[in-house]
Amino acid sequence: MWAIHADAGRKIIAGAFPLLQPQNLLKPKKYKHGGLDGALARLGSLEVRLANGKKEIRKAQRLRFKVFFRKGGAIPDAKAAITRRDADRFDKFCDHLIVIDHAARTRFGKIKPKVVGAYRLLRDDVAQKKSGFYSAGEYDIAPLLARHGGTRFLELGRSCVLEQYRSKRTIELLWRGILAYVRHYRIDAMIGCASLEGANPLAHAAALSFLAHHARADEDWRVSARREMHVPMEMLAKEAVDPRKAMSALPPLIKGYLRCGAKFGDGAVVDRKFNTTDVFVVLRVAEIEARYLDHFGPAEARDAA
Repeated sequence: MWAIHADAGRKIIAGAFPLLQPQNLLKPKKYKHGGLDGALARLGSLEVRLANGKKEIRKAQRLRFKVFFRKGGAIPDAKAAITRRDADRFDKFCDHLIVIDHAARTRFGKIKPKVVGAYRLLRDDVAQKKSGFYSAGEYDIAPLLARHGGTRFLELGRSCVLEQYRSKRTIELLWRGILAYVRHYRIDAMIGCASLEGANPLAHAAALSFLAHHARADEDWRVSARREMHVPMEMLAKEAVDPRKAMSALPPLIKGYLRCGAKFGDGAVVDRKFNTTDVFVVLRVAEIEARYLDHFGPAEARDAA
C-alpha cells in the first residue's frame, strides 16, 4: 500500500486545485452605500436600511413574489414561477430599501431576522447610464425630464409590505429610509407608478376621478400615460365625487403620497401582468409639508419602543 504523509497530501491538493483554497474562494459581494451604510432608522425590532449584497436583494425579490403573485393575483412568467422571486433587469442597478424584523420567528419558534418590507429606488443619474426609468414603459416621462433639466429625480417602485406588517410603524420606517436617501443624494423630486388593486379601472372610478379632479399635477410637472395604454381618469364629474369616500377607497400607499403633497399624472394604465391599475405620482421634495419632514426627519439614530 502506498502511504502519503498528511502534509504532503495537502500540498498536492493545494497545487492541483489552487482555486479551492480558502483565501481564493469567492466571498459574497457586499455593496457600499457611502454614508448610507447601516441602519437608517429603527422602531422596536424593526430596522430599515439598504440591502447589502445579492443575498438580501433576493430576499426582497422573494417578498415581492409573495405579495404580488401569491397574494395579489399577479401572473408570473416561467422564470418567476420557478425561482419564486419577482425580478427584472432593473434590479441589478437599483438600490433596494428593506425593512427587517429582528424578532421574527420561524415556524419552529426560533428567532430569525426577516425582510418584511421593501422599496426599489432608481436615481436619474443611474437610469441615464442604464436602461432608463421603469415607469417609462407606461408613461411618457421624457418631456418631464426635458423640462426640468438639472433636477435630481428619484423613481420609487416595487413597494411592498408583508400583510401582517402593514401598520403605521412599517410605513413610517420606509418613509424615514426614503427621506434619508433623498437627503443624502439631494433629490429634488420623486416619481413613479402607484397601483390600485385589480385590472378593471371602472371599479376605481371614484378614486381615479378624485385624483384627476383634486390632485392633478400642474402642467409643467404633468406626465401622460402612453397613448396606446391611456385610460381616462375623469370617469365621474367633479360634483359627483365624494372626496371623503373616494379618499378612503385609496390604497394606503397612495394616501400616504397625497398627505405628503404628491400630485398625479394624466391617465391610468392597466397592468394585466400585475393585476393592477396604475397611476403616475410626482412628489416634489420642496412641496412636502414641513410637519412630515419633521416627523420623518433626521431620525436615523432614533430608536422608539
